[in-house]
Amino acid sequence: MSMNDLTLLQAQPGGADFSFFLMMGAIFLIFYFLVIRPQQRQQKEREDFLRTAAKGDEIVTAGGIHGKVAAVDGEVLEVEVARIKGEKVKLRVSLARVDQLTKPGQASAEKTDEAKASS
Repeated sequence: MSMNDLTLLQAQPGGADFSFFLMMGAIFLIFYFLVIRPQQRQQKEREDFLRTAAKGDEIVTAGGIHGKVAAVDGEVLEVEVARIKGEKVKLRVSLARVDQLTKPGQASAEKTDEAKASS
């Protein structure tokens, strides 16, 4: 093999790099629009909904505790979880640890929808 043959066998520098970066950029854009952006939108909607927590709403925490909101203090909810001998048992729960929030009228509407679907 001569020296000219060796130079022809070597890859051209720069050509493969550009197409690689172009392909990786396209994959990132697809991933962003199909996964990241919808997840960010869903998280923002959830946070906005949780900020509407008010007295009387029912919640379930990430730890599985069920209760009724007694007071809201910024990012902390005071939740009534039980009554013992007429005394209310209240817990303070961080808003970030609330898994589900149910408004008072929302629970009966969901039960009505489930009853219609089962019949």
